[in-house]
Amino acid sequence: MVLGALVATLPPAAAAEETAEQAVAPAAAPDAVRGAAVPAAEEPPEPPPPPLDVLERRPGTGEGLLFVGPQKNPGRVGPPGEEPPPEAGRGPQILDDRGRPVWYHRIPQDEYVADFRVQEYRGRKVLTWWQGKSDSAGLGEGVGYIADENYDIIATVRSPDPEESIDLHEFRLTPQGTALVVSYQQRPYDLTPVGGPADGDVLESVVWELDLATGEPLLEWRSLDHVPLQESDERPTGRAGTRPFDYLHTNSVSLDTDGDLLVSAVGTSTVYKLDRKTGEIVWRLGGKNSDFRLGAGARTIAQHDVVAVGDGTYRMFDNQNLHSDGYESRVAWLRVDPRRGTAELERQLVHPDRVSTAVTGGSQGLPGGNTLVGWGSAGRISEFDAAGRLVFDAVFPEEYLSYRAYRDEWEGEPGTAPEVRIDGASGDAHAVWNGATEVAAWRVLAGDARDGLRPVAREPWDGLDTDVDLPADAADAAYVQAEALDADGEVIGASAVTETGAG
Repeated sequence: MVLGALVATLPPAAAAEETAEQAVAPAAAPDAVRGAAVPAAEEPPEPPPPPLDVLERRPGTGEGLLFVGPQKNPGRVGPPGEEPPPEAGRGPQILDDRGRPVWYHRIPQDEYVADFRVQEYRGRKVLTWWQGKSDSAGLGEGVGYIADENYDIIATVRSPDPEESIDLHEFRLTPQGTALVVSYQQRPYDLTPVGGPADGDVLESVVWELDLATGEPLLEWRSLDHVPLQESDERPTGRAGTRPFDYLHTNSVSLDTDGDLLVSAVGTSTVYKLDRKTGEIVWRLGGKNSDFRLGAGARTIAQHDVVAVGDGTYRMFDNQNLHSDGYESRVAWLRVDPRRGTAELERQLVHPDRVSTAVTGGSQGLPGGNTLVGWGSAGRISEFDAAGRLVFDAVFPEEYLSYRAYRDEWEGEPGTAPEVRIDGASGDAHAVWNGATEVAAWRVLAGDARDGLRPVAREPWDGLDTDVDLPADAADAAYVQAEALDADGEVIGASAVTETGAG
């Protein structure tokens, strides 16, 4: 029994988002924010998610589960006219510290997931992720989803401009009931100041703060109004080639401790602090026009995921390369002093294996002082304790990555019932309850009549698809049922009584 065949049936099925819709905005609100069931994936079922190989798991790791979006690089194409082979694990996924899947939502083969994590919406924990199309340049066109503890989507966040889309690089909810998102928009532009053609095209980075109740933008920040082309480390004849000139490439937006915005840009290796009301640049950290004198080790290159951690300190994933491998990446904490105009490296984390991440990546501060690091394109996840010791380390299969990675506590209560199937080859039972976080063990009942089942086997939970070995006298039973047990041995869910096809 393959996991994909089971998982495909588990999320609430919806032929389109317009069906079974549960509105979360006023009736007169635009279509930018609305609720719906988890969007259905394409058929046929694909292979199961790739296993996460856990290399280190020591005492002192943080509480909670891991949240990732494993898949191969977007934009990967085969020969003209040839469909690419199915990829395993394309979609948001929750894992435990042994790399075992807890929840997996399969998405269409031609789509991509980014920034899957736990956030807060209307006072409760929710799951959020970006989903859509992406190309080999790392640009996306899609929407943001917000799902509840039952894995039902309760809001879909769209671009306020029907001609444009939300990009994959950021989908961050704020305590004020808003979402911070990014868009890349192509504009005809004179590129002669940076050695390009007068009739060229540029990709403008747009930052929106969207009101989740209405979908309306509270702030629209356009980079060409504030950041000249000359600040870029890129050139139209370089990485852009014949593509529009991606001079800024905004990759994260977050809140500073005073409520203003922090925007990170790869193309300029600069962090911009923006006035949240006017969009004006308050200061630049790093790059060609830094407002701060950088101390030893404070220079970042193509950094990602910049967040404020208090006391004028900012944590960021510093790739330390610009389209070149061979430079070790790190998580860096920089302390800035606007009055003195200085920026100093407070501390940093480097992987013992000197991991180098060409693109993407992020970090997360955990309760107790630990730091979780998603090494982006390097396909690795690590956790360090407050003293900088490596306490958790895991890798994805070769060629797989997750845009970011997170650890959070989460209690999932699927709106679907468990499922049980019998493997025709081995005779074992397979018990699945996609997203149920409180299952400690499975008990399987079997018999030759629907009303004559008896317990025949029990197995500790061992991942989303738990294999339960059936005794010989039960392997040929006509009917089977699986019961999910919690840590106290109480039944918290049961599958339908299922015909095995035996006999």
